[in-house]
Amino acid sequence: MAKLTIEDLKRIKEKTAKSTYLRDGDASVKITVHMGTCGIAAGARAVMNALMEEMAAADRQDIRVVASGCRGMCNSEPNVTVEILDGETTVYQHMDADRMRQVFKRHALLGEVQTDFALAKR
Repeated sequence: MAKLTIEDLKRIKEKTAKSTYLRDGDASVKITVHMGTCGIAAGARAVMNALMEEMAAADRQDIRVVASGCRGMCNSEPNVTVEILDGETTVYQHMDADRMRQVFKRHALLGEVQTDFALAKR
């Protein structure tokens, strides 16, 4: 296998950035499931699976789903962040599959923040 050059790494970075940043491309919503070790142990895989099922059913091309590492708030895992283009960013705590479905249908699709399990808004 050939060694990667600095230029190869820069191209990979640019390609990845375009697929994950909310303001680049056609995405209007970005949902991040925080899947660090503590998140996975708390159930983040089930949260991600539920989200992917909802994404498939909704067939929305303007919603971007991203997995990330730990958010640093282990006691509130699993955490999910929902970012709306030109709107607020909301972090949800203690997520499970049912809560993820509710957040997707109400917040991502309709713009209604689910304050019952919102940890923070920015």
